[in-house]
Amino acid sequence: MGEQVSSGVDPAFQAAVDRVGRALAAMGEGDPEPFRACWAPDADTTLYGAFGTLERGHDAIDATLDWVGTRFSGGPLEPSYDAVHAGGDLGYTVGLERGVVRIDGGEPREIVIRVTHIYRRDAAGEWLLVHRHGDHPPAREFSTAG
Repeated sequence: MGEQVSSGVDPAFQAAVDRVGRALAAMGEGDPEPFRACWAPDADTTLYGAFGTLERGHDAIDATLDWVGTRFSGGPLEPSYDAVHAGGDLGYTVGLERGVVRIDGGEPREIVIRVTHIYRRDAAGEWLLVHRHGDHPPAREFSTAG
C-alpha cells in the first residue's frame, strides 16, 4: 500500500501508518469504517478535509467520514510519503494520496490529494489520528512566453 515508511521509525507507528494506508484504500471504494477506526475518540481531533470540510471532535469527524464514503467508489486511494516522523507521543506523515475513483457516481478519474496526518500515542500505546489536512494541488500553469 503506497510507499513504505523509512527504516528507524517506531514499529508501532509504522503499523499505524500501514493501517491508515489500508483504510484509505477502503475509503476509495466507499467504505469509511476502516478509516474511522484510525481516529482517536477525543474531542480535540480535527479534520480539514479535501472536500472543504472543517470538523472538530470525534462525532463530527465520524459524520463527515460517512458522507465522504458515500461520495467515493471504484478506488482505492494509495498514499505515498515525503516525510514521516514520530517522537515522544506525536508523529506525522506528509505526502500524497492517489487513485482512480468515481466521485458522486461520475466517470472514473484520477485524483491526487495532498495530505498531512498528525498521530498521537494514547495511554495504551496505540498511535491514532488526531488531525488530517487534505487538499487538492493547484493546477500548474506554465508560461510559454520567451
